[in-house]
Amino acid sequence: MPDLALPSERPAWAIIVHGGAKPIAPHLEEAHRSGCLLALTAGQAILEAGGSAVDAVETAIRALEDDPTFNAGYGSVLNDQGQVECDAAIMDGRTLDVGAVAAVSTLRHPISVAAAMLTQRPVLLVGHGAECFARAHAGELCAPGDLLVERPDDQGCDTVGCVALDRQGHLAAGTSTGGLTGCHEGRIGDSPLPGCGLYADDAVGAVSLSGEGESLIRTTLAARLIQSLEAVPPGPAIEAALTRLAKVGGDAGLIVIDADGRLDWGHNSPQFAVAHARAGAPARAFTERAQDAPGDLS
Repeated sequence: MPDLALPSERPAWAIIVHGGAKPIAPHLEEAHRSGCLLALTAGQAILEAGGSAVDAVETAIRALEDDPTFNAGYGSVLNDQGQVECDAAIMDGRTLDVGAVAAVSTLRHPISVAAAMLTQRPVLLVGHGAECFARAHAGELCAPGDLLVERPDDQGCDTVGCVALDRQGHLAAGTSTGGLTGCHEGRIGDSPLPGCGLYADDAVGAVSLSGEGESLIRTTLAARLIQSLEAVPPGPAIEAALTRLAKVGGDAGLIVIDADGRLDWGHNSPQFAVAHARAGAPARAFTERAQDAPGDLS
């Protein structure tokens, strides 16, 4: 898997977003591409103006949480008790700070509450405790039903995510999910767990994952991917991570930007909606990795 960006020097900024590793019906592909591009544009504007990678990641994921095409925020699904339970996390590669919330049902933008936790001592707050934190920190609250949409031909599944590199050379990664249709009440997947669904370290790179959460947790796949980035570029690191995942099974999609600004993505799922851009290269969106040739960013 060749790397998409092989710059002679690190680009001024770079960003990549995903809308979930999953089957995407042909008539829904355009909605997934356009939704990813809209979120990418929102994050890209932050980076072009000199803003931080953390702010770009939060902004891009907020846009994905606003789009009912995706299972995050508005567009979440119901567990086996007919309840909404959302998870989200964000990690700052400069400080290694993490903020995460899980099993929340009244947060309009879970990613923003996670971002508000970056300066707090707790890394992960769950359920009522997370919602109390949101009320105390001006989080946007809503009724659980406000997060639901009709999905006549798409049950909704998986996670959205973003990875960004800013002009100061700092990296960040984020995830958000509206849960898994019909899952056990209280089930928490990989999305809010650093080292499983995401990780960011300025010295190495930043990653955001999507897929079968239990398998990503069992393999601590984000941590494995980061470890590989210490020795090889993103493409081979993604291949190694997917090989590791094969030991336990499960579908996954992975997006990466390394410390040198090289970005890449891959998946073993049927489709994986992704959009990416970097300084000097146009924004592009895809629903399968095979559609994205290395020369597309040249």
